[in-house]
Amino acid sequence: MSTKELEQLTIVIDFDSTFTKVEGLDELARIALEGNPKQAEIVGKIREITDKGMTGEYSFADSLRERVALLPANQLHVDQLIAFLKGKISESFKRNKAFIREHADRILIVSSGFKDFIVPVVADMGIAAENVHANTFTYDGEGNITGYDHTNLLSQDKGKVRLLQSLALEGEVFVIGDGYTDYELREAGLANKFFAFTENVSRKAVTDKADFVVPSLDEFLYINGLSRAQSYPKSRIKVLLLENVHPAAVALFAKEGFQVELLKGALDEDELIEKIKDVSIIGLRSKTNLTKKVLEHPNAARLMCVGAFCIGTNQIDLAECENRGIAVFNAPYSNTRSVVELSIGLMVMLTRNIFEKSTKMHAGVWDKSATNSFEIRGKKIGLVGYGNIGTQISVIAEALGMEVYFFDIVDKLALGNAKKCNSMKELLSTVDFVSLHVDGRKSNTNIIGKQEFAWMKDNVIFLNLSRGHVVEIPALVDAIKSGKVWGTAVDVFPYEPKTNDEEFINELRGLPNVILTPHIGGSTEEAQANIGEFVPSKLLQFMNNGSTYGSVNFPELQLPPLENAHRLLHIHHNVPGILAQINNVFAKYHVNIIGQYLKTTEKTGYVITDVAKEYAEDIVNELKLIDNTIKFRMLY
Repeated sequence: MSTKELEQLTIVIDFDSTFTKVEGLDELARIALEGNPKQAEIVGKIREITDKGMTGEYSFADSLRERVALLPANQLHVDQLIAFLKGKISESFKRNKAFIREHADRILIVSSGFKDFIVPVVADMGIAAENVHANTFTYDGEGNITGYDHTNLLSQDKGKVRLLQSLALEGEVFVIGDGYTDYELREAGLANKFFAFTENVSRKAVTDKADFVVPSLDEFLYINGLSRAQSYPKSRIKVLLLENVHPAAVALFAKEGFQVELLKGALDEDELIEKIKDVSIIGLRSKTNLTKKVLEHPNAARLMCVGAFCIGTNQIDLAECENRGIAVFNAPYSNTRSVVELSIGLMVMLTRNIFEKSTKMHAGVWDKSATNSFEIRGKKIGLVGYGNIGTQISVIAEALGMEVYFFDIVDKLALGNAKKCNSMKELLSTVDFVSLHVDGRKSNTNIIGKQEFAWMKDNVIFLNLSRGHVVEIPALVDAIKSGKVWGTAVDVFPYEPKTNDEEFINELRGLPNVILTPHIGGSTEEAQANIGEFVPSKLLQFMNNGSTYGSVNFPELQLPPLENAHRLLHIHHNVPGILAQINNVFAKYHVNIIGQYLKTTEKTGYVITDVAKEYAEDIVNELKLIDNTIKFRMLY
């Protein structure tokens, strides 16, 4: 929309559940009835009447009269309500405060609520009292609300229609609201367009009649080509979360205004191809494989970033993601402690034969005996993999009196008195306990097989809480049956059920002194909450300001906040001359560069340029057309 068109436009905005997240009268009742034993009953009745009035099921005049009659409030309660409502301004209105202030003279607040609390709230956003049209309370000498001005047009049926008729506005009129009375302005021909606002509440009777359904003010501004806080409305960006990730993740994305879909189970390739259509952000755990077949399908064309809500990323084709400019983030530390505690607990259970004794007890067998029950103190533990989890186990195991040995293909500093072994054979032939903590790379497939079990001491305790494919299961079964492995605990398997409804099938079932757990090493409330906050925070940083710090497949950049500028993000194949071409475009159009950042990997380059807000639109097209461009986007 041009400046001239905007000058001829009047934007009519409802207050309750639109400008603010709540209904003012409902909240006033709640405040006034604080401590009253009938608070819930009366507030519930008021809300019921409100809803019926908003959907057109109830005469508005009757609705207002009955609600105010139920309201035992005074001026002090109104003052408390004002303070409360100032903290309840809708998120998208707060984000676009600059637009509201700049165009306050073109904005009318038209509400069936009351000026008494509306004027002080909208004033903080730059809207003058004369641009607020609403009802007014009447008070007695002690400040108690006795009713309202019945001569006010907005207290009557079709009040908003009558008001706008009296105003005789010139030019186009757009109405933003959540209630049926807002739609009536369009129905009466007094508004050119009606935008059903659903950020706080969605009423089908209202959305069905709208010209546009807008889940945020950002969407309204975007549709009409108006200046806004977000370059692209987040309500248009789809987030797909799989495998029942923690509710904290869902809440974080929803709070930011994204479209969020949560599925409890994992998806196979064909299912994922179908569900990924138009998705920009995907979150998954260990059972869903994001393969090249999925990534190269046209349905995945909008994918921008991936969150692995776990430590490992072997289920994601990282190279193909990088080729397509898709940043991948994981949670390398968030569930470490949970895996460590389970590992220690399983070692104790196996050495004390707890699992077998518990099973007997449930069968009514009292088997009190110290036979085959040992302490872990003084025993030797061998850690295959000395990363985040291995090192923590090392510290705790040593604190419990164990001797710690480790083997890692990467040179690692030993913590405490831990001893580094130079080969897998040296480690396995030395220790009483073997615990695997390696990553899921393909080269780790079956690193423990028949030969490795042969190297181990007799009656070894064996644990795998890393990845299912790192152990050759038939070889482990043979080692258990032969007595080489006295006890084992396995939390991960080459094939794992996609949902809790699928039967778990594995050769380890039914074997003695074998503890099987359903991949729950990191499944604690604390770990999942940490992951549910950590991974989305990385994805949101990437989406909101372009930062890639913590990405496992992308040039890592920690960017400063974006202030008073537009940020242009250019992802390209790492070939010579790209930065020069980008800057030549800026020079051609005399664009002032406020800041510029570059980071590369062997294959990919990532250039972020902050520029002054005034620039020709042709710049964007030219940047997209530079050879070897993978992805381009703009933030402001």
